[in-house]
Amino acid sequence: MKQSTAPSRASWPIPLILTLFAISALVLVMRDDGEEKRSPQRPAAEVVDLAELKASSTKSTIKAAPRDPRPENVPNGAVVHPKRIVALFDEPEGTAFAKIGPKQFGDTWLPVITRNKDWVQVLLPSKPNGSTGWLRSTELEEAHSRFLVKVHLGARTLELLEDGEQVGTWTVAIGAAATPTPTGRTFVLGQITDEKQPFSPVILPLGSHSDTLDSYGGGPGTVALHGWTDPSVFGQAVSHGCVRVPDEALELLRVVPIGTPVMVDND
Repeated sequence: MKQSTAPSRASWPIPLILTLFAISALVLVMRDDGEEKRSPQRPAAEVVDLAELKASSTKSTIKAAPRDPRPENVPNGAVVHPKRIVALFDEPEGTAFAKIGPKQFGDTWLPVITRNKDWVQVLLPSKPNGSTGWLRSTELEEAHSRFLVKVHLGARTLELLEDGEQVGTWTVAIGAAATPTPTGRTFVLGQITDEKQPFSPVILPLGSHSDTLDSYGGGPGTVALHGWTDPSVFGQAVSHGCVRVPDEALELLRVVPIGTPVMVDND
């Protein structure tokens, strides 16, 4: 088992640098699956009244958000941080449908799933699951997470990878049949540390929510990675949708930066 020596998860001081491609009246669109497509160039988006837009957060539902087009593709680790409250668009140079700010559970860091010239498509923390939005790259800072978390519901295991190499794998508890852990790609939305918390000193809320519970424990049904006091639950489907992990896994997950992709599948 290789233990990570990564720096603190809370700091991402890397500025965003994007390469711009202009080919006559066409924009070359690079997708995260390696394919290319061409779309006609459109006029720049008009100035948006942010006061009229709903904020994307773990507490909000934004039905107008585009759905993740490739939920099984692993993001490359690029993450972005809005420097201020900024508009979310349904496509590059498109229509603003919501806004997002620089704070969620601490700083906001969102995984990039697609690039298009000076725009990036990101996963969002709001309902419904798989929500995405486009952001102007000039309004963002960018960093890169070396980590990837994989949760395999069929095997009831969690894998932690760093730079593509497995750091460890553990048997975990997942959502019960009536409250399943949602599948697809999501991300680490924050890290809540409270050593006096009775069941887990660290909780990592994700950008996904229960598909069957509108709320739980006073919150909006946010799915999380966290520890558990009774190790007999590991290997069972018993939670309300969260993934309960053993102490060793939780200790390593402490160093995983906010924005790190999390892939949940049925394997």
